[in-house]
Amino acid sequence: MKILEIKKSKFISYSFTLNSKEEFKQKLAFLKEEHKKAKHIVYAYIIEDNKTKITGYSDDKEPKGVAGLPLYKLLENKNLTNKVIFVVRYFGGIELGKSNLLRAYLKCAEEELNFID
Repeated sequence: MKILEIKKSKFISYSFTLNSKEEFKQKLAFLKEEHKKAKHIVYAYIIEDNKTKITGYSDDKEPKGVAGLPLYKLLENKNLTNKVIFVVRYFGGIELGKSNLLRAYLKCAEEELNFID
């Protein structure tokens, strides 16, 4: 878990190893329960099982393209499979703008993934 604070918004990243989409759903439900007051929980995952590739990502109501897809591309670029990255955001009351949001989500996710490498 890594924590990043930008303009009073707090970004918390988590990564987990997965073997099925069901495991992903369980982790997402756990984080939603754990972070009930969070404004957004964005994610990306890649699961490979018996030559089948299951992928997904979500911006969770953030502006399109600033969270889920960049996290997914990060997983792809690092050649990570059977992995999910979540970034939880607690809104601090100050709008960050798309470019700052993108940088914040990527920085938080990169630090998390570098930590587990």
